[in-house]
Amino acid sequence: MDQTIGGGGGASSDVVADLDGFKRNVDEIVANVDKLEKQLIEVEQFYQSNGNNSIQGNNSRGGPVVKEKVREKHHIATKKPLLLDAARTETAAAKRMQELMRQFATILRQITQHKWAWPFMEPVDVEGLGLHDYYEVIEKPMDFSTIKSKMEAKDGTGYKNVREIYADVRLIFKNAMKYNNEKHDVHVMAKTLLEKFEEKWLQLLPKVAEEEARSLEEEAQAQLDLQLAQETAYANMARELSNELEEVDIHLKNLKEMVIQKCRKLSTHEKKLLGTALTKLSPENLSRALEIVAENNPNFQSSAEEVDLDIDAQTDFTLWRLKIFVKDALDVQGKSSGGMAPNHNDFMDDKKNNKRRREICDSLAKTNSKRTKKIAAL
Repeated sequence: MDQTIGGGGGASSDVVADLDGFKRNVDEIVANVDKLEKQLIEVEQFYQSNGNNSIQGNNSRGGPVVKEKVREKHHIATKKPLLLDAARTETAAAKRMQELMRQFATILRQITQHKWAWPFMEPVDVEGLGLHDYYEVIEKPMDFSTIKSKMEAKDGTGYKNVREIYADVRLIFKNAMKYNNEKHDVHVMAKTLLEKFEEKWLQLLPKVAEEEARSLEEEAQAQLDLQLAQETAYANMARELSNELEEVDIHLKNLKEMVIQKCRKLSTHEKKLLGTALTKLSPENLSRALEIVAENNPNFQSSAEEVDLDIDAQTDFTLWRLKIFVKDALDVQGKSSGGMAPNHNDFMDDKKNNKRRREICDSLAKTNSKRTKKIAAL
């Protein structure tokens, strides 16, 4: 690009200052875009993990995630009440489970006080009794002293619910019945105590089932509340991010305008070359070039049937944008068409767009005619 920044020789310090300011602005934008990109990935991952590939807000830029301050703001606002509710629910559920365990302990005490419970109070003395095949038959030994220790554990290794205790109590009797034959005293004692235990368990079972159903319902509700809160938070984050990206776009546009304003004015010869180059654009690129003119000239109708494009009437900002766009577009057109055989469809497209191109050429010819008359008058 052949634009020159600054003016005469005495403005070198101003040029350096302008370049430094421009570099700082670019560095700030790049850093901000990098940060926004990371936030975008975070939000997208959240929606993808929830089976929702579309970002809420219906904004193509509003992709994802939010800065730390936004994340903190939204997460504190949505998570704090949820955590409080979850803590209350968990505390209430723990109290109800403790009550069930207390009632179960009563059943356990009744069973262990039975006259036939003594063989099951301590671990089986495998060595003392010479039961050399015991561990080959019994996969998981169990006894009431082990159950009692686990019920009283405070280090997190204890039972989580009543059903776990119930399963271990049954295991005590099942092991005894499995290792000893049906006529053995220990087998008979175990079978009798198991029947008594099951009878008492059936009395407590409705309360256990009710608590389990309630716990499942509370857990499902808590997960739903958390998911909804997260979706709301991330939707808000996406909107915040969208706004920030809009600000980046505005900043870039302002920066581009600032740079172009520092460029020198196009000469008459350059404007003439620009007008000629416009007529060489493809239909798509020509339409885009006219849109560039319209962006800074509200009165210019780029999509009108007849287009009157006066190069001299355009601002320096528009002319430089056109110059840069046309140069890049023609470079791409040259590369894509270089060395390729003519295509029949290309001729058909050219035929369809000849009228449009003639209009641009006629308009530019008028501009050149006006310019010539002005020079002659001088």
